[in-house]
Amino acid sequence: GTLLVGHVGKEAKLLNLTTDPRLDPRRLDYHVTVLTMNSNTSLLLETVNFAAEKHRNQRRKDVEQTPYINHPIGVARILSHEGGIADIEVLQAALLHDTVEDTDTSIAELELTFGPTVARIVQEVTDDKTLPKQERKRLQVEHAPHCSHQAKLVKLADKLYNLRDLNRCTPTERVQEYFVWALQVVRGLRGTHPAIEEKLEELFKQRGIAL
Repeated sequence: GTLLVGHVGKEAKLLNLTTDPRLDPRRLDYHVTVLTMNSNTSLLLETVNFAAEKHRNQRRKDVEQTPYINHPIGVARILSHEGGIADIEVLQAALLHDTVEDTDTSIAELELTFGPTVARIVQEVTDDKTLPKQERKRLQVEHAPHCSHQAKLVKLADKLYNLRDLNRCTPTERVQEYFVWALQVVRGLRGTHPAIEEKLEELFKQRGIAL
């Protein structure tokens, strides 16, 4: 079998459980690898717990009114499970990406709790709720090409999760409008992660629009 672990310096590797020499307990870097893996697991659990507390009273707008926390967890899972992303700070930012926009969380609180990189990624993907909705949507399209690679990854996974959710709905004009708008955002993110972009492209094709 294989095990996906974070390595020193946030590098990630697939380690073969039966043959990889780094998993020999007699080697010093075995202990470093396992320590890093345990540290990353702890960080992710702390991040999930923080996000769950912040979103605890919120529900999604779907028919089932599912708990809101399902969304950020799902976005992080897309990055990890479907995108092979093991950058711990990207996964943390995915879990936290709606906390500033939709709860009482501040960027300063995120920086204090999770560090400047995670806080910066979340800030990049956060809309200014003081602006009208249409202006926020326009700015997402405008800013998408200029985001950091880490923020682009979160944006791609966020759009994929939302579009999959909407694709289960009965087609309506509002849903189609969201797809057309999301297409414009995703165009600005092209070249970030081909595998995730391919999944998005398939959803757009199902709606009769081309990436």
